[in-house]
Amino acid sequence: MFVPLSVLEFRDRAAAYFGDKVGVVDGERSFTYRAFAERSHRLANALHDLGVEAGDRVSFVTYNTHHLLEAYYGVPEAGAVLNPVNVRLAPHEIGYILEHAGSKVVFFHRDFAPLVEQIAPRLTMRPRLVVLEGEAGGAATDEYEALIAGGSPDPRHPAVDENAIAELFYTSGTTGLPKGVALSQRNLHLHALDAQIALGWREDDVVLHVVPLFHVNGWGVPHFVTMIGGRHVMLRKFEPTALMEAVQRHRVTRLLGVPAIFNALIHHGARSSFDLSSLRQVVIGGSAASPALVRALEDGLGVEAVVGYGLSETTPIVTIALPRDVLGETEPPARRSERKAMTGWPIPGVALRVVDSAGRDVRPDGEQIGEIVVRGNTVMIGYYRDADATAQAIRDGWLHTGDMATLDEAGYLVIKDRSKDVIIRGGENISSVDVENALAAHPAVLECAVVAAPDERFGEVPVALVVLKPGATATARDLKAHCRAHLARFKVPHEFHFRDALPKGGTGKILKTELREPFWKGLESRVH
Repeated sequence: MFVPLSVLEFRDRAAAYFGDKVGVVDGERSFTYRAFAERSHRLANALHDLGVEAGDRVSFVTYNTHHLLEAYYGVPEAGAVLNPVNVRLAPHEIGYILEHAGSKVVFFHRDFAPLVEQIAPRLTMRPRLVVLEGEAGGAATDEYEALIAGGSPDPRHPAVDENAIAELFYTSGTTGLPKGVALSQRNLHLHALDAQIALGWREDDVVLHVVPLFHVNGWGVPHFVTMIGGRHVMLRKFEPTALMEAVQRHRVTRLLGVPAIFNALIHHGARSSFDLSSLRQVVIGGSAASPALVRALEDGLGVEAVVGYGLSETTPIVTIALPRDVLGETEPPARRSERKAMTGWPIPGVALRVVDSAGRDVRPDGEQIGEIVVRGNTVMIGYYRDADATAQAIRDGWLHTGDMATLDEAGYLVIKDRSKDVIIRGGENISSVDVENALAAHPAVLECAVVAAPDERFGEVPVALVVLKPGATATARDLKAHCRAHLARFKVPHEFHFRDALPKGGTGKILKTELREPFWKGLESRVH
């Protein structure tokens, strides 16, 4: 008998086989998987009582809290579409998302009450507003705990269309207004299976949610960790000390984060004061990771450091740079170590190619650069209410990522750049990632970004924005000499600008668009 794929199966499995185990920890609150399941049932029934119907959008404006984790199951159980909102976006962008999504109910943490009060009067749908950890009144017509207390604890059994939208994530909008990535039950279910096969996590794993759950469910973690009965530990706001305290207190075994998070952790002055020995593995994604960072994490924390790659449009994981034993039989250990810092090879269920501008596969020589295109059951349905953007992104069944990479003889990718971030200096293509990796290897550099700046002679040239480690010193001359020792001369940045910090988006990725803009201000067009 055909049974539609649904993520609700993962919660029900956890409640049945791990019911008495503490499955969710959020500050001083904790819930067994049985209690977690009941709370999500109550949420589903409460939404039904509010008039939420199949396909209605339900938005959450909050941190990583147990409420949002409950919503990953309660909202689809109500037959609705979950829309976690990036709380680090500008108010007008959040307003645009809620309006574009047509949210019927908006849940918001009390800290965001001023934001919601500013946005709500402008929304056409006039959604029901529910406050988390606050009191009803003002903008909020309901309070979360009271709302779900009134919902039945009995499970609902909605008719599941595995190809219908289940979750809606909006991109960060760095190149315009955010676009809504529509993911189906089928996308989400199969991604959880594929990711678990690739990562091999276990029932005794304790996972700290560092990546915000508005970022494609924190890389799919709410689904596959629940499926295997692991423990979720919520981290509401990233701060290195808070992260290390949580790892020590809850004996966290797995962490996922962007390079900026791990850079801050590995270079924190108080790191040796915390017991981080429970950590088994850290997974680095969101933006390119340097080999220097991978080595620092493995040497400094004694963990396995793994680089991953994915997009909102792919649910999200596409590749993981895990070693393959079969290669160890034929290549030296140094090469095996080098592969850990690559972008990786496709997880099960993902078909991947790297193609040139004519759509031909590049040579698998680790040199020829092309665009990554992806096909599989985890590729999004499309951009919500944007057929033109969908048609531009998905062509002939392949999702065009806009990420430029090389492919080696063993099928390992190395991301070289976003297509818009490639620097073209006098006809020579420069990967900003290559330059950043070279800079990151300097002992004084904490983090850096390389962007294009206009140049009368070459059209555009690379410039570097650099943050030094606390207490470290380095001059532009020092960094230029370092780069000259590791890069071709045409790749060496023409200028070095020192900053106290680099701007980051909601997921911790460095905002190159923001860094690039001042160099081009007043010019009618960008060279490339």
